[in-house]
Amino acid sequence: MLMFAGFVLFFGTHLMQVFPALRASLIGAIGEIPYKIAYSVVALAGVVLIAQGYSAWRFEGSIALYSPPVWMRHIALLLMIPAFVLLVASNTPSHIRTWVRHPMITAVKVWALAHLLANGDAAGVALFGAFLAWAVISRISLKRRERAGGAVAAVEPRWSADAIVVAIGLVLYALFVWKLHLWLIGVSPIAM
Repeated sequence: MLMFAGFVLFFGTHLMQVFPALRASLIGAIGEIPYKIAYSVVALAGVVLIAQGYSAWRFEGSIALYSPPVWMRHIALLLMIPAFVLLVASNTPSHIRTWVRHPMITAVKVWALAHLLANGDAAGVALFGAFLAWAVISRISLKRRERAGGAVAAVEPRWSADAIVVAIGLVLYALFVWKLHLWLIGVSPIAM
């Protein structure tokens, strides 16, 4: 239940973008800085609850919904390479950011899909399926707002930024495969 409470907090704050009138009225009522602080605190609380709930559910014994073949783990490992690169590209003036338009949302989609391919237990399907659904809804909402004349941040891309994005993305990927995933999540992505 902790994980689902975390979903409500985390996705509730993030789906506020889908309802711009509600977001604007909240900002009008309390101010932009208090809104951003409250947004950040609630979203962070959601992440903590999601992580604790996911861990507890797996520790208690999450039932298997499907059993992915071993080769799916290899595909998941490969998919995580562009996920890391896209995540880094989301905050840089790179061509990758310009081409993908919303690299962080795309990174979340790729991350969630990769993990759904490698994890067939109920806790994993709930976690990664929820993030995949959120990313799809967010992307659809962004497209609608852009078509309605919403501003898209203009970025002057630089090739040097692309090189840095790829380098940092590959280093982060290597660190996660090597030790960070085991240290942070408790599971090695290369343990077979």
